[in-house]
Amino acid sequence: MSDTQDILETAHALADAARGAILPHFRATGGLAAENKATGAFDPVTVADRAAERAMRAVLAKRRPDDGILGEEYGRSEGTSGLTWVLDPIDGTRGFMSGTPTWGVLIAVGGAEGPTFGMIDQPYTGERFWGGLGTAEWTGPLGRRTLATRATPALDTAILFTTFPEIGTCREQAAFRSVAERVRLVRYGMDCYAYALLAAGQIDLVIEAGLHAYDIQAPIAVIEAAGGIVTDWAGGGVHAGGRALAAANAEIHRAALEILAPMIAEAP
Repeated sequence: MSDTQDILETAHALADAARGAILPHFRATGGLAAENKATGAFDPVTVADRAAERAMRAVLAKRRPDDGILGEEYGRSEGTSGLTWVLDPIDGTRGFMSGTPTWGVLIAVGGAEGPTFGMIDQPYTGERFWGGLGTAEWTGPLGRRTLATRATPALDTAILFTTFPEIGTCREQAAFRSVAERVRLVRYGMDCYAYALLAAGQIDLVIEAGLHAYDIQAPIAVIEAAGGIVTDWAGGGVHAGGRALAAANAEIHRAALEILAPMIAEAP
């Protein structure tokens, strides 16, 4: 088996393991208890988050023990292969706790320069989106399809998503609003599912701030494989986290970047 094929099969095995660990807890009777990881804000973690990451780490220990791991819940484990798996067991824990099916499992693999392959899995709807290493596909209730972003040419016909209306700092909020005022439709609260919809050709832009590597690496790989572009708000790399601008095509990316970049040029 080639290493590429093994990576593809391992990613699917990771997503399968996470599904099995997570679904028994979703929409549990009486709700799901959560701990708050943050001070002065609400950043929840549940038994499902931790169980899913442990399940994925167990798969990697068996299938690819030489690779490194960076996970949201259990941190970094160094490897010797030069490859690191970047795992977010439940991206969108707030949505998960609320019973909405817009959270997902994020899986990426790559080196220091960023991801070469990524996967966004939504266990409850049975949808799985993956891209990189020569593939860009998704499966779901309607079967297996090719991922392809759409060719929307102008902001005034674009659909824009972000997770929180109160995005980032005051300066970041103002920059986001300057783009939002120019698009056709703005929607909120979709977490990683928004990136999957962009890769599937349903929307045009996702703009977010305050991300970690495990929030964005899988979306980068999936969207780029589908024909889109993901950068920071200045047009640079964003695989380490920070402010993300994901766009369906070069034209819509350029239009949003022309608004965002000057407004945050002096921001810390």
